[in-house]
Amino acid sequence: MAKWLWSIQGMSKERMMEIRGRNCHPMTMKVTLYKEPVFIHQGHMQWLWDVDGRRYLDLFAGVATISVGHCHPKVTAAAERQLRTLVHTTNIYVYPPIHEYCEKLASNLPDPLKVVYLTNSGSEANDLAMCMARLYTGNFDIITFRGSYHGGSPQTMGLTSLVDYKYPVGIGLGCTNTMCPDVFRGIWGGSHCRDSPVQTTRECNCAQGYCVASQHYIEQLKQTFLTSVWSRIAAFFAEPIQGVGGAVQYPKNFLKEAYKLVRERGGLCIADEVQTGFGRTGSHFWGFQGHDVLPDIVTMAKGIGNGFPMGAVVTTREIADAFAGGFHFNTFGGNPLACSIGSSVIDASRAPLCPQDMLAIFEDIKDMGILIGKGGMYGQTFRIKPPMCITMEDAHFFLSVFNKSIQNYMEKR
Repeated sequence: MAKWLWSIQGMSKERMMEIRGRNCHPMTMKVTLYKEPVFIHQGHMQWLWDVDGRRYLDLFAGVATISVGHCHPKVTAAAERQLRTLVHTTNIYVYPPIHEYCEKLASNLPDPLKVVYLTNSGSEANDLAMCMARLYTGNFDIITFRGSYHGGSPQTMGLTSLVDYKYPVGIGLGCTNTMCPDVFRGIWGGSHCRDSPVQTTRECNCAQGYCVASQHYIEQLKQTFLTSVWSRIAAFFAEPIQGVGGAVQYPKNFLKEAYKLVRERGGLCIADEVQTGFGRTGSHFWGFQGHDVLPDIVTMAKGIGNGFPMGAVVTTREIADAFAGGFHFNTFGGNPLACSIGSSVIDASRAPLCPQDMLAIFEDIKDMGILIGKGGMYGQTFRIKPPMCITMEDAHFFLSVFNKSIQNYMEKR
């Protein structure tokens, strides 16, 4: 690992750990991932540096939160502009950032999902979605998958189905868990299942377009309806791909059939996009789009603000109106700074740079001692095709140079 050459001034590791043990809640000690804690000092795009200058390629992204990069120049610039204008007011007043952001966010969701309520976290968004579903349907029971994680608030701990996140107290009343349709590790499916995420080409014994494993899991959902809840339910929560539960992918068409069964019982279908939204699944902007379903409510957080505390619930006008019978207020939901940052995250684009900008990066790479090609329809693709004798040391050198050239370009903008 390369080291960044700087002199870190500030609190020592020993002092930080002393305070952590004495003044921070003991849970902060428990959630440290590594045997030896990592002492992070700063980050830039996909990289983090610790207090000793050691560099790390961050592939966990602050628990699936840093969607466009640490201290992304565009996001940072948007935050700085807003900090000079208006840091905080609440939505009892009318101010531009919240309206600009709500319109922008809604434009990225299909009809009729066009009504936005902004929160501060995913737990809070899911909490609010639970309340909306119960008010709209007049029903109480909510179903989630085993292994799911939907938050740590008293209400959402009932939705969450992982033992490490449970406490022996009365929380999350009316929440029922059903079997997770895991065709990789579950009872039905396995490595030869056509719908298993570990393979897509081998033959299985199912007829084309039909998955026996999926039908078994649907039967389990039906059994939950028959034995564990009232005949009418309020909602069904599902992450499009289960996150904390182990990156579980469901059989094709399972969610489509599950949504149909839920709606037959009066329930709303809620997509928890806290970890899968904003392009995290790769093929679509929202995870639910990969299942060809349309939820009634979508909740989101984490990547929505690229690390800034922010969340949202998006639903239909009809469901939103049912919630408007009372009064619900959130001091920081829709904060001007949060909305400005959220807007800049949505504006991160895959549009090609102009030829002049590409040439500047291309020349910079050459000036630092590396020759590459370029191509693509707009000349926007760097073509990297080394001879077979290239070494790992050469590859590391190229990555350092390429990263530096991109950084140089961003700093000049």
